[in-house]
Amino acid sequence: MLDRGRYFPILALLAGLAFPAAAAAPETVRLGWLGMRPAVERPTAFVDGPVATDEGLAGLRLAIADDNASGRFVHQSYTLTEEWLPPDGDAVAALRRLAASGTRFVVADLPAAVLAAAALDPAAAKLVIFNAGAPDDSLRNGDCRANVLHTLPSRAMLADALAQVLIKKNWSHWLLLVGPDPADEAYAAALRHAAAKFGAKLVGEKHWSYSRDARRTAEGEVAAITQDGSYDVVLVADEAGNFGDLVPYSTWLARPVAGTHGLVAAAWHPAHEQWGAAQLQNRFRAQAGRPMSVKDYAAWEGGRAVAEAAMRTRSTDPDRLAAAIRGDDFALAAFKGRSLSFRAWDGQLRQPILLAWPRAVVSVAPEEGFLHPTTDLDTLGTDKGESACALRR
Repeated sequence: MLDRGRYFPILALLAGLAFPAAAAAPETVRLGWLGMRPAVERPTAFVDGPVATDEGLAGLRLAIADDNASGRFVHQSYTLTEEWLPPDGDAVAALRRLAASGTRFVVADLPAAVLAAAALDPAAAKLVIFNAGAPDDSLRNGDCRANVLHTLPSRAMLADALAQVLIKKNWSHWLLLVGPDPADEAYAAALRHAAAKFGAKLVGEKHWSYSRDARRTAEGEVAAITQDGSYDVVLVADEAGNFGDLVPYSTWLARPVAGTHGLVAAAWHPAHEQWGAAQLQNRFRAQAGRPMSVKDYAAWEGGRAVAEAAMRTRSTDPDRLAAAIRGDDFALAAFKGRSLSFRAWDGQLRQPILLAWPRAVVSVAPEEGFLHPTTDLDTLGTDKGESACALRR
């Protein structure tokens, strides 16, 4: 005869395994998206396809799907609240709405000035905001915020990565072409700093002042402004895409082109396939119907960082997750062949940078031979000793 008292614990255990739905409900982590539509949504060239209206957000949506796929094994679930703002929208009010809904982790694609101001609002004090849209170095220096982490690389990181590959190729004499927009000058400043940092020489600097109406003769203008001096490579600082497409094959000397056009430094690229990246590319294409962009990847990193912290701590407590994300032992796997982590002095995610032209990845920085006492990833961008951020931990 069965001794029910003796076997009850075993029967209860078997029942629990057979009916997992009876277990405690998954604990929920709430994430938010806050994006601002650009004033003008247009492709930079006629040959480009339609402008994606979900750039960044699509990457975060994939991260949420990945988070839930892994989270179900530890009874964790992830939800997403989406906020899109017009160009003149109120980012502070949007952050307040997200905070009031119980969201503590927000992935944002906002202009640098808007993000810096909104992050100071008292309602945002307990939020962790992942900057997936602004490369401005000011956000990592004087305008840094304690509640903002940066998954998008800074312009300094991109310029340093480009400088390393050019120096490795012995292309150390640079001619710099700078566009008329403030963002172009900001990227040019990063290139000048990278030249001084890695021992390159700027043999000349020219500023592009021709309007789009002159596009039919712009090829000739490129030759005209590049005929002075001797240089190994022409660097282009044209983030808005006003003239950069015209530079390759139009220079006075037969030289490679790099910067915002030609050979480009970026966190992500559609041709990147190493370290399992092809499966992320394929999953994103299946979901979004287009290639994964740099902002999509940065948003995906933010969403995955939260889940990685939850898995490591076996907790959904926002304070514990925030501490884990900023911890010295945090490591994010992100299809780059290296574990990624956030810098303590400015909140920047340290990560390898891809060097690519439109059809292929050429190299990955940091390049071999560029050394650092802690990690060679910190040869890219603002290092601790030169940081102007006052929020070091």
